[in-house]
Amino acid sequence: MQLKGSDIAVRVLIEQGTRLVFGFPGATVIDIYDSLLEHANKIRHVLVAHEQGAAHAADGYARATGKVGVCLATSGPGSTNLVTGIAASFMDSTPLVVITGNVATTHIGTDSFQEIDITGVTLPITKHNYFVENVDELADTIREAYRLAQSGRPGPVLVDIAKDVQQAFAEYEPQGPEAADEPCLTDIWQLEAAAACINACHRPLVYFGGGVIAANASQEVLALAQRTDAPLACSLMGLSAVPTNHPRFLGFEGMHGHYAATMAMKNADCIIALGCRFNDRSTGDRNRFGAAVHIVHIDIDGSEISKTTNDDYGIVGDLRLALKKLMPLLQQADHRGWRKLLAELRQTEKSQEDNREGLTPRSVMRAADAQREPGSAVVTDVGQHQMWAAQYMTFDHPRALVTNGGLGAMGFGLPAAIGTALATEKRTLLVVGDGGLGMSIQELATAVSVQAPITILLMNNGTLGMVRQWQSLFYDKRYASTTLAGYRQTDYVAVAKGFGADGVHVSTLEELDCALSYASTASGPYLIDCAISADELVLPMLAPAGSLNDIIVEVGE
Repeated sequence: MQLKGSDIAVRVLIEQGTRLVFGFPGATVIDIYDSLLEHANKIRHVLVAHEQGAAHAADGYARATGKVGVCLATSGPGSTNLVTGIAASFMDSTPLVVITGNVATTHIGTDSFQEIDITGVTLPITKHNYFVENVDELADTIREAYRLAQSGRPGPVLVDIAKDVQQAFAEYEPQGPEAADEPCLTDIWQLEAAAACINACHRPLVYFGGGVIAANASQEVLALAQRTDAPLACSLMGLSAVPTNHPRFLGFEGMHGHYAATMAMKNADCIIALGCRFNDRSTGDRNRFGAAVHIVHIDIDGSEISKTTNDDYGIVGDLRLALKKLMPLLQQADHRGWRKLLAELRQTEKSQEDNREGLTPRSVMRAADAQREPGSAVVTDVGQHQMWAAQYMTFDHPRALVTNGGLGAMGFGLPAAIGTALATEKRTLLVVGDGGLGMSIQELATAVSVQAPITILLMNNGTLGMVRQWQSLFYDKRYASTTLAGYRQTDYVAVAKGFGADGVHVSTLEELDCALSYASTASGPYLIDCAISADELVLPMLAPAGSLNDIIVEVGE
């Protein structure tokens, strides 16, 4: 049947299983918005306050579900406002399809009003992108974008559609949803050698990242740890892949990770790395990392093998498939001496616990964790509060933590929480700092308009906490531009009420418990402004340019 391009685009979104689109309208996508209105009974559009919020909300939706998130924006500033959100999803391997409009093909290259080469702008931060200038290619281009976004290492794919293409007519034939490419496995010949290395080691560590969640390989990872008698540690993005309370799980490792996990990485003689990057946050000084350790690295993306470390064995391909083929080659291990050392590391970590009374980061996180709805997700923004949530909260199922790791984009939290809450239909806990909330506070209007069930736990210290922490420890307490003087005057509860939400200030644990209990019964967003000291630190911490030997666990007066 002959349909207008804009209607073809919306019908393809529907046929691919998309039921939720986050966006903001403009001149070059008016036709798409008109078609969305026509199909409102099959696909829901969520109007955000800023295009960056659309990208982060679609990202949160995708992280919480594993499905492709979709966002939509007009040309020029609309599409460039998406860039931070696209980069955030690219660096954390989140599947997105980003739809943008552009000026008519006859105006391309003329510096037309709101014309921008968004495919050129986003080339480094997308898996692929397209400029559609022929309506006959529109449907298959969007379908291919879905396939690419979810195949191999997931990521964002952008489709830029000229305005006259949206208005032109073409034949449309409905199709079913695009499936991801079939899982594959290369370098299979390395599996035997890798297995021999693992069988010969005495202190193995299974270190995993977000790739385990993307591959749905949690059970295979647990089986591997059991067979090799190895502890489990993860990157920030790997949190929630295995239950926090699993007896083999040491926590997340690295700059602000759990002490036992980081020390296990330092003492291991064989690291089995699964779906993770050895970035600077996990290794510290790379010149002093891994000199006496064997590394077996399995990843869907071959570019990660030996990118920052000298991997002894690199297997490229689907994690589940690789682990299923590796397991029969492994002997059942019994590393009693290693287990004894790990127990000592755990005990040392326990002795470092912050047991102060009152509203401390640990007590706040524990209180919020205790009142979470079963099966619900935690979303964080970026900063100290993000690390405290990662350190102290518990996760019992994959995708229970939605956080931005690679790009570290402040402002991610609130819109991502909206996407997560709408996706899961469960009350979502957002942990956010006053700096990050200020970067996307306009999305409170979105949260209220869709009545997103979000409890916003604002860790309010009146400062850019993580930067201030560096200034405190390494810059002689020279607090240049990190004290949020204007924010100190901001009444966030009043701001929330101004947007139509509700909230409360708390200054004691008792008040926090009552607020959390009340928030659990709220129908929409509820903000809890929790005052904490600006001098609170995230510990442990790896010193800048330091190695795993230089971990800081306490700071003297």
